[in-house]
Amino acid sequence: MKRPRWKGLSLRARLGVLVAAAVALAVVTVSMISWSITRADLYDQFDARLQSYAQLAATTASPQEALAALRSADDRPRPGHDSLTVQFLSATGAITGTAGAKPEIPPSPVDAPVAAGAAGRSSDVRRIDGDRYRVWTARRPDGGAVQVAEDSEAVDDTLGRLGFWLLVVSGAGVLGATLVGRAIARSALRPVDELTYAAENVARTQELSAAIDVTATGGIGRLATSFNAMLTALSRSRDEQRRLVEDAGHELRTPLTSLRNNIELLIHADANPQRHLSAEDRSRLLTDLDTQAVELTALISELVELSTGERPSEAAERLDLANVVGSAVERTRSRWPNVTFEAELAKADVVARPAAVERALLNVLDNAAKWSPPGGTVRVAMTVEDGSVCVRVDDEGPGIPEADLPHVFERFYRADAARALPGSGLGLAIVEQVLIQHGGSAAAARLADGGARFDLALPLAAS
Repeated sequence: MKRPRWKGLSLRARLGVLVAAAVALAVVTVSMISWSITRADLYDQFDARLQSYAQLAATTASPQEALAALRSADDRPRPGHDSLTVQFLSATGAITGTAGAKPEIPPSPVDAPVAAGAAGRSSDVRRIDGDRYRVWTARRPDGGAVQVAEDSEAVDDTLGRLGFWLLVVSGAGVLGATLVGRAIARSALRPVDELTYAAENVARTQELSAAIDVTATGGIGRLATSFNAMLTALSRSRDEQRRLVEDAGHELRTPLTSLRNNIELLIHADANPQRHLSAEDRSRLLTDLDTQAVELTALISELVELSTGERPSEAAERLDLANVVGSAVERTRSRWPNVTFEAELAKADVVARPAAVERALLNVLDNAAKWSPPGGTVRVAMTVEDGSVCVRVDDEGPGIPEADLPHVFERFYRADAARALPGSGLGLAIVEQVLIQHGGSAAAARLADGGARFDLALPLAAS
């Protein structure tokens, strides 16, 4: 299918065409209205003069006397006097006399009612010897009618000249509108050209820090500001992605090295019978391999979740947070049978992604259970106030050292005491990410009598 020419034009060309068309339409419309008003005014004046001539001629005795009276009536003789024709009609509509430029005014159906006294006057346009005449018919006091005809060539010539000059002015206006439209398009689209160049430069160089200066206002200014904000967001996202990859590579290196060393030890032992491993050592190595494989799987799963969690695929819905908290507590209780869980739930409606929020709660509860001593208690309490709901989780573990509190939600951060325990250092980072995506927040604190406290806040749903 052939592409329409309009769609093939550039934005600048389209804007120029639209501006030129708008100005041209305005010029042509004003010219046509001016010509129409002038035409109506000239013919109104022409008809009013003929009416006055007819009224004056009706008081005379003959067409010759009427013509002489008309020519002497104006103080300033006009060329139109030479084209006047006066004609008398009897009461039956018959011509009784004619004087003036034409030998006779051709009859018309509108003449008879005036001559018979049924109508006071009439006016129309007639062709006399190929010329266009305007004819005014008026009733005479003693019966019959008088007709005054005048060639409208002067008025038509005036309108023709006016139309010609209006056409010239309209053409000049269209040409000027085209030039002005191009200038306006060039000036108006200069910020867009700068944006285009900046976008092309970013695509070519992959340099996301090349922001443009925002000098325009209005819609173009907003577009430039949004473009700079997009570049900033992309730059921040790329930096976070690079940092995540670097941190992930660093964290994956340790378990992979351990796995490789244990596997090489088993292979070396099987290849050298004189250095055969005992059943106990082999069992311990296989157990270590299983543990390391599980930790590596968990680490990779958390990395995937952390990297894809910034682009939520689950739809948010209105839900009672107490149901999600209760479900998370039950799941954690089944995984940590040596820890007691106490929960105080309160109804609180929020708009959230259920699976994501439950995963965040599970991470916090697992962390609390991991640090709690056997037989310890993890307490969960919900409070609703000031338009938000807070889920507080307290444990009876050793607590978080003051030096570690500012870093507990950072990716891969692990306190010195946590390095000997299983974990990737990503669980709490996922918690904070989920809460921020829902407009909430996460905070950690150290209890006075030992133990850690986590406060997870979410905004309440609108009523």
